[in-house]
Amino acid sequence: MATLIKNAKIATDSWQRLDWAADGGLPTVPATGDVLIPLGLWRGLADELLDRNTGRIGVWLDSYEDPAAIADSLDKFALVAVHFPQFADGRGYSIARLLRERHGWKGELRAIGDVQRDQLHYLARCGFDAFELNDGIDAQSALSAFRDFSDSYQAAVDQPLPLYRRRALEAA
Repeated sequence: MATLIKNAKIATDSWQRLDWAADGGLPTVPATGDVLIPLGLWRGLADELLDRNTGRIGVWLDSYEDPAAIADSLDKFALVAVHFPQFADGRGYSIARLLRERHGWKGELRAIGDVQRDQLHYLARCGFDAFELNDGIDAQSALSAFRDFSDSYQAAVDQPLPLYRRRALEAA
């Protein structure tokens, strides 16, 4: 079972993932509990999910999906996840920045899929605050990734001013 790191701490995952049924049809939506669903299922089950009395809704985007597709629904979600199909696929980093900077997403942003320790620092810089680690990765050891670098030159979601501007402000 995958380990969840949230806000640089090991956390318990309360979210149940729904996916397409084995026959390609819509799955049964549980009456209670937090559910995380792919964008395609959100489109097919939005009304049913919104009619539930208990539990929060989360949606995940695959790396090829445009975050603009959920921009008008962000107020309905407690969690947005971005699926990394493989370690070398960097499109999820751009999705995270777009969600945070262009679409104003303030809630939990989770990296799922092929998430490795070496990505954590960079994922956090792009706006992710939760990470579902691959099986077999030592979570305690992975926490040290957030301290791999003491400072960054570039601007990012976690530090909007590049280093040269921060230094100029300090000098002024």
